[in-house]
Amino acid sequence: MQSCPSMEVDTVSILKSITPSLQSSKHKGQAGKIAVIGGCREYTGAPYFSAISALKIGADLSHVFCTKDAALVIKGYSPELIVHPILEESYSVRDEDKKSISDKVIEEVDKWMERFDCLVIGPGLGRDLFLLDCVSNIMKRARESNVPMVIDGDGLFLVTNSLDLISSYPLAVLTPNVNEYKRLVQKVLHCEVNDQDGTQQLLSLAKGIGGVTILRKGESDFISNGETVHAVSSFGSPRRCGGQGDILSGSVAVFVSWARKVAAKAGEPSMSPTVKGCISGSVLLRKAASHAFESNRRSTLTTDIIEHLGRSLEELCPVLVS
Repeated sequence: MQSCPSMEVDTVSILKSITPSLQSSKHKGQAGKIAVIGGCREYTGAPYFSAISALKIGADLSHVFCTKDAALVIKGYSPELIVHPILEESYSVRDEDKKSISDKVIEEVDKWMERFDCLVIGPGLGRDLFLLDCVSNIMKRARESNVPMVIDGDGLFLVTNSLDLISSYPLAVLTPNVNEYKRLVQKVLHCEVNDQDGTQQLLSLAKGIGGVTILRKGESDFISNGETVHAVSSFGSPRRCGGQGDILSGSVAVFVSWARKVAAKAGEPSMSPTVKGCISGSVLLRKAASHAFESNRRSTLTTDIIEHLGRSLEELCPVLVS
């Protein structure tokens, strides 16, 4: 799937239009409160990458809801994150206790849900069936509360098998890689990926899930909510270290929350806040990855890219202080 000039957008103008100025009169939380739902015994890096990237871009608060096994590890990565060790995997739960534990998880999340500007579902989540069932219930509550959701990693495995969780929800964003995209196309369109007609297929996929926004990751990133397709091809890095998708999910969550606030003040936007959020997150990650590669070349790691997020955002959108 190749981008063409008609699909390319003015990424810098879009990013500038939604990035808030820094004002001494603002209080903690007004620049965004993000929550990552993910993290289990095997995977603790992914939720950290997503949550810390949100802070590095400018969110004020970043939470992680994870399993008890993952919590201490994630806390040890950074004191900046608010970690909630409330999720459970099947191995630690008796069958007769599953209903009560699931209810407790929802009860705890409900205490926080109305405070969040966006959820990131999936980084490091794993595929334990009981854990996925609990996360499904969290997603239902988020949808009832009109909270945007950025879905990545094992979250995409979950929704591909339970499309009703996000179908026809305009505040849902999916960020599939090549294999995740293939499974979505097979599930929804009942065919194989066709890059010769990739633009139309992406439109059909987004429409087929009821107008959710899809950010198809690749050499160029393609974004659609079923109405149009936009491409982001600028910057980038040939180094494909794992974890870049986690940076993207945290970035998109922040930009979606900012875009929604701008749209709420300006009225009906010309472009969906979820689409603007995807475009902004895509171009920022690509620029940070290019800077990291310039410095580290073949040894570039996800942590190097995270350290370049601030510089990259400043270059694209110099901070305004008022």
